[in-house]
Amino acid sequence: MIFTSLLQLFLPLKKSVCIICFLFCCAQVALAQDFTYGDVSRDELEMKSYPKDISAHAVVLQEFGNAKIAVVTGEDIRMVFEYHVKIKILDNKGFEKGTVTIPAYHNSDNPGEFENVDDIAGITYYNDDNGAGQKIELEGSKIYPEKVNKHLLNYKFTMPGMRNGCVIEFKYRITSPYLFNFPTWRFQDDIPKIYSDYEIHIPAYWRYNFSLKGGLKLTKSSATVERSCFTINGGDGLSAAAVDCSLLDYAMRDVPAFVEEDYTTSPKNFMSSVSSTLIEHIDPYNGRATKQTREWKDVDVLLKQDIVFGDQLKKKTLFKDRIVPVIADKTDDLSKAKAVYEYTRRTIKWDGNTDMESSYSLSNALNKHTGNTADVNLSLVVALQAAGLNAAPVLLSTREHGTVNSLYPVVADFNYVIARVDIGGQTYLLDATDPLLPFGMLPLKCLNGKGRTFSLDKPSEWIDINPAQKAKSTRTLDLTLQETGKLTGTYIRYSSGYDAYEKRLAIKKFNTIDEYISDFNSRYPKIKVLKAEVNNLDSLENPLIEKYEVEIDATTEMNKKSLAFNPFFWDKIDVNPFKQTERSFPVDLGWALDQRYNLTIHLPDQYTIDTPPQPVGIGIPDGGGQFVTNYQAADNSFKFSNVIQLNKPVYAPEEYAYLKEFYNKIVQSEKAEVIFKKK
Repeated sequence: MIFTSLLQLFLPLKKSVCIICFLFCCAQVALAQDFTYGDVSRDELEMKSYPKDISAHAVVLQEFGNAKIAVVTGEDIRMVFEYHVKIKILDNKGFEKGTVTIPAYHNSDNPGEFENVDDIAGITYYNDDNGAGQKIELEGSKIYPEKVNKHLLNYKFTMPGMRNGCVIEFKYRITSPYLFNFPTWRFQDDIPKIYSDYEIHIPAYWRYNFSLKGGLKLTKSSATVERSCFTINGGDGLSAAAVDCSLLDYAMRDVPAFVEEDYTTSPKNFMSSVSSTLIEHIDPYNGRATKQTREWKDVDVLLKQDIVFGDQLKKKTLFKDRIVPVIADKTDDLSKAKAVYEYTRRTIKWDGNTDMESSYSLSNALNKHTGNTADVNLSLVVALQAAGLNAAPVLLSTREHGTVNSLYPVVADFNYVIARVDIGGQTYLLDATDPLLPFGMLPLKCLNGKGRTFSLDKPSEWIDINPAQKAKSTRTLDLTLQETGKLTGTYIRYSSGYDAYEKRLAIKKFNTIDEYISDFNSRYPKIKVLKAEVNNLDSLENPLIEKYEVEIDATTEMNKKSLAFNPFFWDKIDVNPFKQTERSFPVDLGWALDQRYNLTIHLPDQYTIDTPPQPVGIGIPDGGGQFVTNYQAADNSFKFSNVIQLNKPVYAPEEYAYLKEFYNKIVQSEKAEVIFKKK
């Protein structure tokens, strides 16, 4: 398939806050060296904690990688990557570091195109009850391959005999036919590292660009020349030819753990790492130089020829007759588009697999009524086109997959495809894989910066993928304080946009509304739902409306004459999600937020309000958001309301301090109590 060719042409080069282009000098410096396998010190075994991060559950003691281009057999040139690591397991929460997954590209359509994983070895070291050092070696029978999809095979194993205080050590080798990049080296992980070292050997026949991502500085960055390090057979009676290599060595010492906070995309977008891009290749056998493709027009040509992508977009005849009755009574383009959207969702169910290419063909997906993300959304594109609408596919990367490099044509950056339709000067982005997504909304996983619109007859182009709606909710409670101290009354919640989507997801997990309410009562023991009504659950274009009659036990008797009540008794924000002093990467909420809360409480004649809630108001600069509370008293009743607005889906790192203070104020405010006092 063309996708394999694309992988060979383009490197998934990741860009982040810090980009450093390395210049390869020839200064002579000490060379890197792997540490000895099978050797553990007494200090390492007796280590109780890591002084530079006492909260760590595990710490990398030493880590070494060696990557080189080499002739492995005959004229077969391969990328050979060797990895070796030793990790201290400080407690049982660190055991997860002993479960290892090694991904290997494995093209089932072409058995000659695969990455081989071998030389896997591992040892677990520990002190027994008498303080004597012991070790357990990893058995080959405990290493097993697991097929993920037709392109990926994972080799998995778990280190034997792990226990608190043990040290684990393992190594492996990957031999790959793909030379478009050296393996990306991640200096940073979710545990700290004492030392991480990456050594790279590049024969003179290849030229690469290297880039460093993340905010940490290298401890070592050196380049030397290896004389006559790469030799090939001359062939046809010619003598063997040898060329020099560039030996690059990048290292970091005392690498802190990457702390993942709420509201972020894939951590690998921000962890410190080094990656590469192939610039030019000289064929060792004929001397012909080839510059690697760097223009999107070349990618467009390859995508058009791809039998499971471009060819599928030419299948309008598959849908022509099927779409006629779907749009027969529709008089405008928007109605037609919505009808085709619903038809596609009903006709082809998503099978749970994510891909930017059709699994087999759209015809197969139509016949089986199921398919991967590309089967569903490419079918939607072709069906919209068959209805006479201006539609096209948009390639994107999901949040978990990582960011897209918009400077270079990196097809491997993409793993998902959605549909775009332009109607009356407005663009609608569609994903037909989710039965609860209304027309024009995308799931959170797709809200990840940019996408690339593809066309069979026009150049591809970048578009911003922004959420079309906010998460909006309005909660209204009208309650009466009873002699028992309980509150009874009504609760109504109006949800629209992404709030309605998430509420529908929560409700649809249950078979009936009664089951949902039963679960609600168990999660909120102080709130008892006496009667429930949910409207517009399946009417996705309309707000979701929940109406409840409730009995609430949320007052606290302070003495015989006073009751305390917290107006934020329901879904109170107790903890600030932003805990770091500063943040070097954006806060990505996915979508903007608008939450409104209106509370009315009617008091018996013998009660009055002794301590009312204090009004609060705080804003984020430049219209970034606001938190406002309001209190109004009347005879034997009062009204309390608050508004939380976050007006942007993404906040820059320099806005982090404002967000942190914003939530500090909310947490502090929502601790306040109202005091009811008997007259």
